[in-house]
Amino acid sequence: MRKKRIYRKNREADMIYGRVDLGRFINYVMKDGKKSTAEKVVYGALDKIKEITKGDPIAVFEKAMENASPLLEVASKRVGGANYQVPREVRPERQFVLAVRWILIAARGKKGKPMAQKLADELLAASKNEGAAIKKKQDTHRMAEANRAFAHFAR
Repeated sequence: MRKKRIYRKNREADMIYGRVDLGRFINYVMKDGKKSTAEKVVYGALDKIKEITKGDPIAVFEKAMENASPLLEVASKRVGGANYQVPREVRPERQFVLAVRWILIAARGKKGKPMAQKLADELLAASKNEGAAIKKKQDTHRMAEANRAFAHFAR
């Protein structure tokens, strides 16, 4: 059987910074097709980061994505009637998706502040290697480490 062909999408860069990864991040923030609202939230968060750090908000964004990206995860594999959690490396595309997902879940989970402020707080925390998204990454790594004995089941 032939290997499945991978189709690469041409991603749109964001309006202000001209970065593809930030454009993708905006698309993940977006709900119900309201892109302008998502852009306001993300750019508002970057402005707040700029006020707080007095530096480049894109550097903070990149560092947060790098810190929140997992290197290992577990995948369920059925061997001889038993399911094993087999550790495996995470592809770069999936690393980005998981990092974005965990940061957004952590930001949306907070209460009592505007979304731009919550997102800015979570990005700052992730860039300093703390916060809920980093905790989720560490839990994932801990799970993969605990199941290292089943690594020989990986294909």
